[in-house]
Amino acid sequence: MARCKTTRRPKGGSDRSTVLAENRLARHQYDILETLETGLELLGTEVKSIRAGKANLRDGFCLVRDGQLWLHNVHISPHQQAGSYFNHEPLRARRMLARRREINRLEVGVAQKGLTLVPLNLHLKGSWIKLSLALGRGRKLHDKRRHDRTREDRQAMRAVLGRP
Repeated sequence: MARCKTTRRPKGGSDRSTVLAENRLARHQYDILETLETGLELLGTEVKSIRAGKANLRDGFCLVRDGQLWLHNVHISPHQQAGSYFNHEPLRARRMLARRREINRLEVGVAQKGLTLVPLNLHLKGSWIKLSLALGRGRKLHDKRRHDRTREDRQAMRAVLGRP
């Protein structure tokens, strides 16, 4: 069956992503070694709350259990227009959708190298809600100070050179 030209999506329209929630503290507390974009298994009221910007990733973390990725301690507020019967638990564990090969690679990094899985942001990719996940190593206090100092030095150099 042929498809009509008017029903096709415009080129480049689905590549854009809109950040819905961000864990800004993660890049300060961890050295990010690798990132991965995963899907999430969500309920309808969770999708509505996330699109309304009612998600908090700050205390979130990820675990690999029984060959599956699980997102823990991410607070998604209950949807206000839904009744209490149809709403979701704000802090429930949510399953992340990734390929088996990616999950195994992350599991090896967490188990052998002592790394951790940290959620970076929730964003829209087309009409799908995606989670950016990072494999990172925790920073010590002196590493955080050094990182802040180099960032401030770069900003000062840009100001002197007149670059934005």
